[in-house]
Amino acid sequence: MTTDKEISPPSAQFGEDGARLSYGTYLRLAQLLDQQRLETDAHDELLFITIHQVYELWFKQLLHELEAARQAMFDDRLWWARHLLNRVHEIERILIEQVGVLETMTPQDFLEFRARLAPASGFQSVQFRELEFVSGAKDAAFLRRFRGLTDDEAARLRRRLDEPTLWDAFLAAMRARDLPTGTDDEISASLRTAAHDRGGYGEVWELAEGLMSHDELAAGWRARHVTMVERMIGTKTGTGGSSGASYLRSRLDFRYYPLLWELRSWL
Repeated sequence: MTTDKEISPPSAQFGEDGARLSYGTYLRLAQLLDQQRLETDAHDELLFITIHQVYELWFKQLLHELEAARQAMFDDRLWWARHLLNRVHEIERILIEQVGVLETMTPQDFLEFRARLAPASGFQSVQFRELEFVSGAKDAAFLRRFRGLTDDEAARLRRRLDEPTLWDAFLAAMRARDLPTGTDDEISASLRTAAHDRGGYGEVWELAEGLMSHDELAAGWRARHVTMVERMIGTKTGTGGSSGASYLRSRLDFRYYPLLWELRSWL
């Protein structure tokens, strides 16, 4: 026999009856959807702004995940680091696919508002530079080349220059398993050991593969991005004053973890 207590309605904490938090207030949609401020009447400017704002939101998420993966490696929680890197890979695949949405804008449509963008440029994305620094590609010269940094942005990048990278954390995980990492030659030898003894060093090998995928997907995004730029503006200079596509092409062979790529030749 049921009691009144057992059949009483649940506490109104979910749904509209709760009157505590709605979908819109939780996601701050009023503020979010007010951030697409157009500079022209061009139809495709909204698409351009939306795409790049979405990129910056994903960059924020990637930094969140990579910081946690780095800490997990230092804490020797390699299973958690691999899980987070898998999430990073899926986000990076979205970033590559998202370029296709931008390519639905024709060069003629882009030219309707492109002049109003100068000197703004994707080159100035601080979060993208943070991602590169965290991944291992630290470049202090960026702070000198880009004079439009706010004090807060410059401080963020200086902090990234000073803090450990994902590669530093990976090497710490290797050392925790008595794999030498003192020199590049030692690291390469240790990587070969892990590759040939996956029974004993399976976690290290899988983590190395996770970093390799992160590197590969970043390279894939750079390649997809440069072809989109060439399709959109050809050989024109960038709005920020860079050489445009030629600069982007010069970055195509860049790798975060060259030792992981070289390893393939020695297996």
